[in-house]
Amino acid sequence: METNKKKLTTASGIPYVEHENSQTAGPRGPILLQDFILHEKMAHFNRERIPERVVHAKGSGAYGKLTITHDISKYTRAKVFNTIGKETKLFIRFSTVGGEKGSADTERDPRGFAIKFYTEDGNWDLVGNNTPVFFIKDPKKFSDFIHTQKRDPYTNCKSATMMWDFWALNPESLHQVTILMSDRGTPYGYRHMDGFGSHTFSFINVQNERFWVKFHFKTQQGIKNFTDAEAGEMRGKAPDFAQHDLLTSIDSGDFPKWDMKIQVMPEADAKTYHINPFDLTKVWPHADYPLIDVGVMELNENPDNYFAHVEQAAFAPAHVVDGVGYSPDKMLQGRILSYPDAHRYRLGGNYEQIPVNKCPYLVSNYERDGQMRVDGNHGSGPNYFPNSFDDIEADQSYKEPAWDFGSSVADWYDRNAEGENDHYTQPGNLYRLMDAQAKQDLINNIVNSMSGIGGPKKEQIVNRQLCHWFRADINLGMAIAKGLELDLSETMKQMPQGV
Repeated sequence: METNKKKLTTASGIPYVEHENSQTAGPRGPILLQDFILHEKMAHFNRERIPERVVHAKGSGAYGKLTITHDISKYTRAKVFNTIGKETKLFIRFSTVGGEKGSADTERDPRGFAIKFYTEDGNWDLVGNNTPVFFIKDPKKFSDFIHTQKRDPYTNCKSATMMWDFWALNPESLHQVTILMSDRGTPYGYRHMDGFGSHTFSFINVQNERFWVKFHFKTQQGIKNFTDAEAGEMRGKAPDFAQHDLLTSIDSGDFPKWDMKIQVMPEADAKTYHINPFDLTKVWPHADYPLIDVGVMELNENPDNYFAHVEQAAFAPAHVVDGVGYSPDKMLQGRILSYPDAHRYRLGGNYEQIPVNKCPYLVSNYERDGQMRVDGNHGSGPNYFPNSFDDIEADQSYKEPAWDFGSSVADWYDRNAEGENDHYTQPGNLYRLMDAQAKQDLINNIVNSMSGIGGPKKEQIVNRQLCHWFRADINLGMAIAKGLELDLSETMKQMPQGV
């Protein structure tokens, strides 16, 4: 009898019947080696878990669109921005940073905010966080920093001592730590937080003029955070709160939106501006470089399979399109190398052929072979360049202007040398901008976290970190010392002069 039901098949398309019973020598005898279905099922099952991301392992994602509402063509020739009303499909992945894939998504942690724009000039990945700054300013420190956010190699537990020891020894982290220890460190899901490209990037216009640029995404849902107590309760009650919140809001038609804005700095300003504009631990004050409206980002489609889309999504700051470029931001330079390398390890050399990562427009190059090559491998076309047979050429209209670095001396420069070592003004200003409740929440969160510092170096680590808080704001330092129940007279003797 004809049926519309699909046949049960192997991965190679061969129909089979016995999906639940292994072939045996008699009803109670041993299993036969020839039962290929058993082997295929178990072999695939054993490989279902690809390596999780070293950072940003716990994440959620959705598809959507960017709609351009304002003309910024005087700054950039990028086609994604070239027409008011233009819509570009995108995929976004939100994530926590330090936790494993099975961890709670309400942990106190920065949140990843990674966007893949499918543009006609290729895929543009804007890979940022929900904070405008980061803990460090040189990529050589990154692995050491992340180790402190993971598990102690002896106890295999998270360690407040490791975290605060690193932060106390790296005062450049103070700005980001201040944000992290505020209630912004525990956002209410992903819909109620802002996003930032964080790094300084560049724009290039049709006249080949370069501008420095920072990207901002302002939530239309309004900022909403958990208190430390609420986040702690949610970690135990609903560890997938943010995933469920994003999924159900989109399923119900309540599509989250963000206003895309930019800050633009003329190229020449970078040489004289009082802040290093390429320092990831600093923000550009809006009074100097105000936000400029660009468009609206909307998420309106949940992936039909989490693994295929969210888990296999791969973002890299290296992926910029014509009209968008890099900057001398040292952390950005490090990520240009490390992110694609991480994806090749985790997903394979041909990870950009996976549908969520695949450019929906033309891809023409001479990369061939490798594991999981599924795009036809460019058929019979030549695999070398230059050649006399194909019609691929380098389009000179995409050429970028030269960079003037102002120095031809290659050396290992101290990122915190004189003039680059003010780690206290911006976090102090941030604290002074907070209202009374936000200040108290920040103090409580810092005290709760620093109370976990232990071991023989406890006093040294606490005092070193307290010195940073005092330098940022003396009232903040005093409040934290009091919360830690320290002898203020003894504490002040160890504080730097002038605070």
